[in-house]
Amino acid sequence: MAHEFTPRGQGAAAALRNASYDDEAIRKARVDLAACFRMAARLGLQEGICNHFSAMVPGHDDLFLVNPYGLAFEEVTASSLLICDFEGNVVAGEDMPEATAFYIHARLHKNNPRARAAFHTHMPNATALSMLEGEPLVWAGQTALKFYGRTAIDEDYNGLALDESEGDRISAAMGQADLLFMKNHGVMVIGPTIAEAWDDLYYLERACEVQLKAMSTGRKLKPVSADVAQKCYEQMRDGDPESARLHLESVKRILTRREPEFAQ
Repeated sequence: MAHEFTPRGQGAAAALRNASYDDEAIRKARVDLAACFRMAARLGLQEGICNHFSAMVPGHDDLFLVNPYGLAFEEVTASSLLICDFEGNVVAGEDMPEATAFYIHARLHKNNPRARAAFHTHMPNATALSMLEGEPLVWAGQTALKFYGRTAIDEDYNGLALDESEGDRISAAMGQADLLFMKNHGVMVIGPTIAEAWDDLYYLERACEVQLKAMSTGRKLKPVSADVAQKCYEQMRDGDPESARLHLESVKRILTRREPEFAQ
């Protein structure tokens, strides 16, 4: 399932590995991202060692943090996260990214500056809906309305992302959306902050879970009207950045009590 990444060259890496990427903002980004991995594992959102979260390095628009190849989400720590450039050089860290992680996330961050954080998972409920024909989400549950008008669908599953062209294709499919349902594959969530990407990922899976439960009854779903959906979306989006920040802070408090090593 997972694939080892082989960079094209290590010319830049040796020099860049000598640079310091340990300032306070980068340290906070490492801890925040590690917290997302750990809580995602607790909630069953990971799949083996195959899924990946990334975030742009504060102060460096050509570098991103990503999990190393071979670690399950529950093993990730702040210090184990890699810093990579868009050419595949690891400039901080001792390991390499998984191949699809590099080709998807490097191209997404490079091509879409809005994607300050990018979370890709095969989380079960959202992935189940990506396997169905038609629109994955039905605007029938309040939680789903957080995503009204914010989703895109990649209808053209094309195998594993093992080259830049596939990363570019996925990036183009994302367009101006914040969430991409990748048919026959999984989902991608992007955000302007790590906290907002986490918040959307969490609530997306919850929305998909209750939709599947409702569908399992065999009864027809009852969508809300477009006017009400838009109104609720606007209500939910008002204050969303602060709500997301507080959500992630709560995650870190829980982990500090139960898995304090995540921040190491």
